[in-house]
Amino acid sequence: MSDSTEIRMETKGLGVLYNKTHYGVRNVSLQFYNNQVTAFIGPSGCGKTTFLRALNRMHDLSPEAQVEGQVLLDSEDIYAPQVDAVVVRRKIGMVFQKPTPFPTKSIYDNVAAGLYLVGIRKREILDEVVERSLRNAALWDEVKDRLNHPGGSLSGGQQQRLSIARALAVEPEVLLMDEPTSSLDPNSTRSVEELIRQLKDKVTIIIVTHNMQQAIRVSDYTAFFYTGDMVEFGLTKELFENPKHPKTQEYLSGAFS
Repeated sequence: MSDSTEIRMETKGLGVLYNKTHYGVRNVSLQFYNNQVTAFIGPSGCGKTTFLRALNRMHDLSPEAQVEGQVLLDSEDIYAPQVDAVVVRRKIGMVFQKPTPFPTKSIYDNVAAGLYLVGIRKREILDEVVERSLRNAALWDEVKDRLNHPGGSLSGGQQQRLSIARALAVEPEVLLMDEPTSSLDPNSTRSVEELIRQLKDKVTIIIVTHNMQQAIRVSDYTAFFYTGDMVEFGLTKELFENPKHPKTQEYLSGAFS
């Protein structure tokens, strides 16, 4: 495992402008450390997800969105003209709010989907990656005897862990998670949170959450967003116990949500 103070990813003056008139997020400079979990908290509509989606060029898919500033992965700007967005999204994986399995494809094919895209067809390699990814997603023991069953046959919590396994299969350096437990029951939420704690040994994780207790439980660092601005950033324990900005204090005390 690498030094946890090593910067794996950072943004410099990152902004997202919609329709050339409205900033979803403004001028954010932030560092993400290797093998650490960083949580984004803040009220709805404050820019958390907008910022997260800029970290792996998801806004490329939205013609009305324009990204300003830089996103550096291992010191390389992912928005540089010569950089392929598809390659970026393999290095910086994404897990969404709702589980996103291919419901009619088998569990096996769900995990292997990213490998198929890059032309890997050798069964020996696929078998090894599928098993490793499902083990890393804490799902192998539950599905190893039904890998040919459709992904849609799994429970909601299992489907979310299957989505995580699919993201892990291409060995990303960073894993983005946009409220990954918001549609899950408490038991499934606990499973995914435990998985996040385990996975940080293998991958740098950035998570958006509306649940402040979840941020405390799973993250090493927390950033508080408000009306498109990144207001405060620091070690999670310090930010929650001793917030420095008045708006952070108000939010944590429940003055607004």
